[in-house]
Amino acid sequence: MSGHSIDDIAVGLRTRLTKTVSESDVYLFAGITGDLDPNHVDEEYCRRTSLGHRVAHGALIVGYTSAASTRILQDFDRPMVSAGYDRIRFLKPVYFGDTLTIDYEIASIDRERERTVAKIEVKNQRDELVMVATHIMQLVT
Repeated sequence: MSGHSIDDIAVGLRTRLTKTVSESDVYLFAGITGDLDPNHVDEEYCRRTSLGHRVAHGALIVGYTSAASTRILQDFDRPMVSAGYDRIRFLKPVYFGDTLTIDYEIASIDRERERTVAKIEVKNQRDELVMVATHIMQLVT
């Protein structure tokens, strides 16, 4: 299909992505970003804290939600780019080995500005909400 417009996107359009957080995900992310905080890379340190174990970076979890945003419009023939995230909240720690389910749903559309606003919820394998956010995508002309 060609010639898609913002009118071809419907409120309520959704996608779901599931990903298990691996130790290599966290260590590669730590290396790329330089965020080597002991909360992410030092198990013995974390055992002495209320966390109990190493945790994934919040920004890594946001990265997983970015993957969901690219999936939702994968058949759209015009590029969309992220215009930002609002109200990101990390509600519970994400541990190595947790399996996350990212639910990404278009909540509203600003047709004049050619933007979508999505609601994001991330839950772990125990169905606990670990992160929420709002994501804005901009249609590129």
